[in-house]
Amino acid sequence: MILELEVGPVAHGGHCVARHEGQVVFVRHALPGERVLARVTEERRGFLRADAIEILLASPDRVIPPCPFAGPGACGGCDWQHADPGAQRRLKQHVIEEQLARLAGVSATVPVEPLPGGPLGWRTRVQYAVGRDGRPGFHRHRSSGIVPVDRCRIAHPAVQALPVLRENWPPGSSVEAVRSSVGDTAVITRDSRTGGIASPVPKVRETVGDRTWNLDASGFWQVHPHAVTAFTETVLDMLRPAEGERAWDLYGGAGVFAAALAPHCGPVTVVEADRRAVATGQRALRDLSNVRFARGDVAAVLANPNWRGVDVVVLDPPRAGAGRAVVEKIVARSPRAVAYVACDPAAVARDVRTFRDHGYDLTGVRAFDSFPMTHHFETIGLLERR
Repeated sequence: MILELEVGPVAHGGHCVARHEGQVVFVRHALPGERVLARVTEERRGFLRADAIEILLASPDRVIPPCPFAGPGACGGCDWQHADPGAQRRLKQHVIEEQLARLAGVSATVPVEPLPGGPLGWRTRVQYAVGRDGRPGFHRHRSSGIVPVDRCRIAHPAVQALPVLRENWPPGSSVEAVRSSVGDTAVITRDSRTGGIASPVPKVRETVGDRTWNLDASGFWQVHPHAVTAFTETVLDMLRPAEGERAWDLYGGAGVFAAALAPHCGPVTVVEADRRAVATGQRALRDLSNVRFARGDVAAVLANPNWRGVDVVVLDPPRAGAGRAVVEKIVARSPRAVAYVACDPAAVARDVRTFRDHGYDLTGVRAFDSFPMTHHFETIGLLERR
């Protein structure tokens, strides 16, 4: 079914909102203010999904996508290749401001700041899907179908140079290509049946300042080469930890934020569930006598009544957010400030509402375009006790 649509505002998720005969239509590959012909790709109760296949009236922010595999029915990895980079950031700004207003009841102006390096060639970790013919590529949007590609334009040049796309791989498997901050590279394959890693996992080194983490190449690290520095500097600037203050680094991974906090305050406790991340962090931070790791689920660890007092908190939960139970366990200890690092604007807005309900206000917020060409970005908010 083909619809002619007047495209309305951007919505969270890499699409814009239009209406057809009163029904909401979420349109990809369009921009606000455009008139398009759109092919319906999915019918759900209450709304439709569609791809703009012809632009009848173009936005001044529209550009020719730099990647030939971006567009309707093609690679689903990039949402905004058809938008000027500055326009992409304005779209993301609208999303975070709308989510904060609607879900948290907070009115804020949040410009999305670019990171150094431009919109292409930044991604240091790329996962390819392998088709039945053994050729690697990327999934179509909301599909198991795979689009073979010649290269990924947002991948770091060192990732593009790895021979992943020139080889055949076990059908149905996945292949991850990694380039670390010091130039280490690795290729990791995952089994098609179990999703488990099908070969020994190589190590790569990641650095922040003069400190090095030696971690499994499959472990978590920010994929934009300038993200870690920007995020740690922002968290320190917001929290301003003081000598003797107690700090928590929740969902702390290998302790990157803890390493930044440790020289400025008293004891720092990292809470992290992943065993490998904890082991990596303990090795990397072994010279910091005021840092300790507690391995376990954050909600379960904080349920321990012996965890009594804290002054500052870094909260960096997974995409789903911290959730009410964790937020309530944090505010029960009355920290003076919480720096919330979020990769999902809806999740952070929901948690900000819970913080506000318990006497904490959002007193500062910044956003970073750490995933150019996609709808993703990072938000860091400061919550202070009212």
